[in-house]
Amino acid sequence: MCTRRARGREENDPLDIAAEPPRQFTVQGILALEREVLQTSGVAGVVLRCGYFHGPDTWYATPPKPPSIHVDAAAHAALLSLDKGSGIYNIAEDGGAVSSAKAKRELGFDPAFRIRARLAQEFEGWG
Repeated sequence: MCTRRARGREENDPLDIAAEPPRQFTVQGILALEREVLQTSGVAGVVLRCGYFHGPDTWYATPPKPPSIHVDAAAHAALLSLDKGSGIYNIAEDGGAVSSAKAKRELGFDPAFRIRARLAQEFEGWG
């Protein structure tokens, strides 16, 4: 939904407000929602701009196209943002289309996070 550029899109890059319909309607909706979240007084709003979801119970088992994000990593980013976040964060896998550097730096986001692998680590050695 951002304007195109050679490097990965960052959170402060403008959204594609000059898009043609019907994409324009989606962009305008996103802008309105983000504005409400970020400008509501008394709330430290957080916007997670997620890539295309893939993984269990989604349309795609593997990344369909960039920017993509596994549902486990997106859910973990949402959890991390509850205590640490404020503002806009790109949530996507590495690959150049979108930069998730801010989310990695400020939230501790890891695009490789998977719930099963994390549970295996937590329970390793039990029993």
